[in-house]
Amino acid sequence: MKKILFTLSLFSALLSCKNTSEKTEKAAQETPVETSIAYPSDVIPFMDKWKILLGDGTTSNDLVNFQKDDFFYVENEAGINWVVYKTPNAGITSPNSSNTRSELGEKRRWIPEEGGKLTGTLKVQHVSTTGDATKSSSYSVVVGQIHSDEGHENEPLKIYYKKFPGHTKGSVFWNYEINTAGDNAGRWDYSTAVWGYDFSVVGDSAINYPEEPKDGIALGEEFSYEVNVHKGIMYLTFTSEGHETKTFTKNLLKSDFANKTDIPQQVIDRYSSTRTVGVERDTAYAGEKQFFKQGAYNQANRKSTNSETYNGDIAKQYENGSYAEVWFKKGSVGASEEPKE
Repeated sequence: MKKILFTLSLFSALLSCKNTSEKTEKAAQETPVETSIAYPSDVIPFMDKWKILLGDGTTSNDLVNFQKDDFFYVENEAGINWVVYKTPNAGITSPNSSNTRSELGEKRRWIPEEGGKLTGTLKVQHVSTTGDATKSSSYSVVVGQIHSDEGHENEPLKIYYKKFPGHTKGSVFWNYEINTAGDNAGRWDYSTAVWGYDFSVVGDSAINYPEEPKDGIALGEEFSYEVNVHKGIMYLTFTSEGHETKTFTKNLLKSDFANKTDIPQQVIDRYSSTRTVGVERDTAYAGEKQFFKQGAYNQANRKSTNSETYNGDIAKQYENGSYAEVWFKKGSVGASEEPKE
């Protein structure tokens, strides 16, 4: 009898454990699992110093714990979090531009004499695969800028990445836009190559591309830039593992292009057939309010590059390669620093 009672007790205990386990498992299945969301401000904590405009027209002045699927969000790759800036060829743009962007705009304003410093470590994951190879802006994205907030509101710095379709390697270059004397009809950009080509190198027809640059940067390959404007001089430093470090300086207080004889041949070849080639005011950007920008400023708009936009359908553009996507893992913005010797 005792043996029978012991067996019944054991069976009852096992059954009770089984029922408890099943209830616990069922409850776990029914209870939603909380997942932590990583925001761009968790990855690069300078977001309180910026506002943003996204490719669908979304704007925000408060970027702490802010993200927007498909435009501004965090992607984890091999345990590293990256801030993603993604924007189509056609969407909603700022009032004075034909180019869409998912791009930060600095809240602070400063003059070149006061200066400021911007850094970024990034990789470009995609540029538009549609466009006209004879147009300088095709297949390119701007990943960092200095923008004027006075006068003509021109841009003393734009840092580009550009890759022609079918090429493995693309180019990194920077453009300086003159602060024109008089009206702004004669404005132009002078381009300087970092790795690969500068802005002026194009195809000889809409579908024929130049040779692939030998010292270029591939999609997905990391590089870093530092922009340090100190006492009116812009100091640029570009670094990438396996590539030569490049440094440049540019005076923002005194023009290099104040006379017709100062205009580079690159500019004459690039612009003279389509517009007036003007000169810059002698004081360049002296005393004019500036601010930094960083992210993905897509240059492949339909008007200037004949890129495909699918009538502005963003989902179709993303599906068919008509977009730019840039990932940043580090960045800083703040006061200028005495340049290193």
